Amino acid sequence: MFINFTHSDFGAFIMSTLELPAKIENMETLMTFVSDRARALGFSAKRIKEIELATEEALVNIINYAYKDCDGTIRISCSDEMPSHLIIRIEDYGAAFDVLSLSDPDITCSLTDRAVGGLGVFLIRKLMDDVTYSRQDERNILTLFVRLPEA
Repeated sequence: MFINFTHSDFGAFIMSTLELPAKIENMETLMTFVSDRARALGFSAKRIKEIELATEEALVNIINYAYKDCDGTIRISCSDEMPSHLIIRIEDYGAAFDVLSLSDPDITCSLTDRAVGGLGVFLIRKLMDDVTYSRQDERNILTLFVRLPEA
């Protein structure tokens, strides 16, 4: 197993990065990495569960769809570089996919009438305070912003 972990202290903020193969067996390690950082920043248990759910949805999408016919990696970093937010940046070199391009699913219709897919992305957008996507140098960069708990 390839693990690349870095931790940098830039005076006022801390950034930690973990890079692993985009494999389902690495989900627990990736999720623990994010949960531990959120816990260290003082998030409530409820908010940590929401952060975990949004992060898990993003990671599962990468694992299942970004690398269709090849192996790849996921790089995830957590920082508090903005004074008011935890920033979770998820990067991969897989197929381009802008999560913000999807329309919200119609959650008012019955399950049998609802189109398949899109609910995970909807949850990510609803659970996080902000979400951005960019494609730079052949990599997807999904950034989740979570407002820090008040001191």
